Amino acid sequence: MNLEEIQNPQFLKTLGKEELEKLAAEIREFLINKLSVNGGHLGPNLGVVELTLVLHKLFDSPSDKFIWDVGHQAYVHKILTGRASQFDTLRQYKGLCGFPKRCESEHDVWETGHSSTSLSAAMGMAIARDLKKSSEKVIAVIGDGALTGGMALEALNHIGHEKKDLIVILNDNEMSIAPNVGALHNVLGRMRTARKYNKAKDELESLIRKIPAFGGKLAATAERLKDSLKYLLVSGMFFEELGYTYLGPVDGHDVDDLLENLSYAKKTKGPVIVHVITKKGKGYSPAELDTNDNWHGVGPYKMESGELIPQEKGGPSYSGIVSDTLAELSEKDERIAVITPAMTVGSKLVPYGKKFPDRLFDVGIAEQHAATMAAGMATQNMKPVLSIYSTFLQRGYDQVVHDVARQNLNVLFTIDRSGLVGADGETHQGVFDIAFLRHIPNMVLMMGKDENELRNMVYTGIQYSDGPIAVRFARGNGFGVPLDEEFEKIPIGSWEVLKEGTDAAILTFGTTIPMALKAWEVLAKQGISVRVINARFIKPLDTEMLNSLIEENIPILTIEEAALQGGFGSAVLEHLADEQAFHIPVDRMGIPDRFIEHGSVTKLLEEIGLTEEDVVKRTKALVERRNSKKGMLT
Repeated sequence: MNLEEIQNPQFLKTLGKEELEKLAAEIREFLINKLSVNGGHLGPNLGVVELTLVLHKLFDSPSDKFIWDVGHQAYVHKILTGRASQFDTLRQYKGLCGFPKRCESEHDVWETGHSSTSLSAAMGMAIARDLKKSSEKVIAVIGDGALTGGMALEALNHIGHEKKDLIVILNDNEMSIAPNVGALHNVLGRMRTARKYNKAKDELESLIRKIPAFGGKLAATAERLKDSLKYLLVSGMFFEELGYTYLGPVDGHDVDDLLENLSYAKKTKGPVIVHVITKKGKGYSPAELDTNDNWHGVGPYKMESGELIPQEKGGPSYSGIVSDTLAELSEKDERIAVITPAMTVGSKLVPYGKKFPDRLFDVGIAEQHAATMAAGMATQNMKPVLSIYSTFLQRGYDQVVHDVARQNLNVLFTIDRSGLVGADGETHQGVFDIAFLRHIPNMVLMMGKDENELRNMVYTGIQYSDGPIAVRFARGNGFGVPLDEEFEKIPIGSWEVLKEGTDAAILTFGTTIPMALKAWEVLAKQGISVRVINARFIKPLDTEMLNSLIEENIPILTIEEAALQGGFGSAVLEHLADEQAFHIPVDRMGIPDRFIEHGSVTKLLEEIGLTEEDVVKRTKALVERRNSKKGMLT
């Protein structure tokens, strides 16, 4: 079958088992081929091919609602809903999104990118359906990793209470981005090895119905017998106790098994859990044999061998620098412990965990718990470090405010993936952390210009004892600069002049410093003298240096790879207003007031006007504004 000719999934209704299995093989071959060029989430999608085919065969999308948790596994769904021809553009600028996207297709009814949202969304859709008195089915597909998220457990509890007609597909592959952790993971492990409870229960009920004069004490005894069978066959029966009909475990790669159980789920009233066991990376041996989950999200690779194609990297990764620095500091300071919400691999903490297994805590997909747990540790004179992606920290915002900052506790936040991240798109662009952290009392926020300064900032954060402190850093690699042999404690709130100048000042930090320095070179050749300042502390500001700019009447350009609203530039404007320095021309460059979609970081920066050329143009405009004001005064 030519997958690129598929317009909608209706053709699946007429396919038999052998045809579905053949189509599954073709889809796997298609994915392995297409993703070898630009990369993407290969492992999760290879694991759900048969499941997605059977779902679309039995149900009627978009009338019936499919909600994919996280969305890492939605590629097969995209192929079956008419988007195979766009896969050459997957995760590329202006191309096919790597996650479900409502504007792409009517079959994408829920957008995601962060985990544990599907059950709440499904419950909302089921309630809306019942209030409107319609009859569509609502099906949420959630992984065993995402099920550990607090939001998912809240929804699981509510759904069981309300008894709405809703199907939950638990896609159990024993992995999220890294191997799963936690007690619930262990419960699922016992369920995987249990015999099928429902078949045995049905056989027992059939036997009971054949008993003459069934009723009274005999009926009560039979019910107790069924309950005993439940606990005997399926350890804990966690889901049935919550009010669900539990079906499974189901072989997620056996078409007959899927058809039988999903057909039964379709007819069952009330909430149903279909526990489907799948193999991440199914059908591609390099991905199947991967124990470190490097094939969850992968870059370009050689299709035949699975060998990853090396990418130009420059210096060491920022994540690796942070992890190595924490390991070095932990050798001498037993108070240090690192917490991660299921990102041991992504934040490159595996080596740290091997060196300090008792001091690395992977709490699963539980950002709120991670933040408050760090606060609890800090009350006991420990030095907890919460290693977390910028966009995942959003999920623990109240805990940062209420539990950490309000109590002024010494928690170090190492904020990975700050700034634009590229192909993962708007759900993962780390552009809001400055705005949502800067206004919190007691918080210190900093970002280094290179890997050496980042290393010293981690050291500074560990040495700091006056409350919470955060260091943000970009996705990707440093510049290969030499690393100091001895750590340097950076004075809190201190900036650094990188280039002297008198006509204008550029205040920036982190990833945007190189473009400021390149602009300085261009402007210098044009006779414009610009002071470039590494504003490495976003909070507190270096008010002494800012006040010197006011005294010298120097126009200011702020640059940040972060949201302009409430960001660093706003902080500078606030200080100028407090100083009544309204005569200073100011311009701000950063992320505009909209969500930034997927694409290469270079393309995205060009789109939003955050380039060296834009810095030159806007700096010259500031100088002209200052000169025109001078002319008016004379």
